[in-house]
Amino acid sequence: IVKKVRSWITRYHINPYNELEHTGDVRHIITRIGYHTNQIMVCLVVTRKNVPMLNELVDILKKIPNMTSICLNINNERTNRIMGDKVISLYGPGYIEDMIGDVHFRISPLSFYQVNPIQTEVIYNKAIEFAGLTGKERVIDAYSGIGTIGMVASDNAGEVISVELNGDAVRDAVFNAKQNKVKNIRFYKEDAGDFMVKMASHKEKADVVFMDPPRSGSDKKFLDSLLRLRPKKVVYISCNPETLARDLKHLTGNGYRIKEIQPVDMFPSTGHVEAVCLLSRREK
Repeated sequence: IVKKVRSWITRYHINPYNELEHTGDVRHIITRIGYHTNQIMVCLVVTRKNVPMLNELVDILKKIPNMTSICLNINNERTNRIMGDKVISLYGPGYIEDMIGDVHFRISPLSFYQVNPIQTEVIYNKAIEFAGLTGKERVIDAYSGIGTIGMVASDNAGEVISVELNGDAVRDAVFNAKQNKVKNIRFYKEDAGDFMVKMASHKEKADVVFMDPPRSGSDKKFLDSLLRLRPKKVVYISCNPETLARDLKHLTGNGYRIKEIQPVDMFPSTGHVEAVCLLSRREK
């Protein structure tokens, strides 16, 4: 796919993006492949909608076996953020589908999805194991993305509340829940910290909170909202041990204790490691 896009850029003299001068059209090529479905999605990140000879590129890419969706993402900001907020579908439905265990997921260009599907199942199974769900618990899936953890946990929970700020991810999550006939899950497009503060102020409770923040970890506002809500268990999935250590210091200094940590090799042959951490509330 990359070779074909590069060949198209060369043949038609398309200008690649220059980050220092903020000039050019094509910034990134993003591909996603459904591990279990073999569906392929290509998303070209560009600085403007009217990039020349786009139809020729679509004609080239759609001939690739299992090519399901080809999208254009517009990012004209002077930033190192990879994707912008606007997506245009050029070919196909604008998403691909994949599975984690028995749960089927729709994945759009702006929705977060783990890059290693085999180890994703390992992480989620370990997170469910740590939670020790009995079928009665009220569970919050914070930073829920397309609803992966919440839906995997739903069979063993009484109720799941998924909270995510990205609107595209929430739309995918709602679709995914309907497609998988999951009835005991609700989705909210909201900042997870603000949402949990409101829950606590209304004296609502949660038994377990799953949290899977970005590499920067959780901010103090979210961690303080977690402390106000006082769930019995917190299952923290981290892709950065440094920010995990920082956040655990805050939580263990305010009523929680670490029960177990399981590293998972999500990115083989690199220095990166994910970890699943179980914390429980200390009773006075």
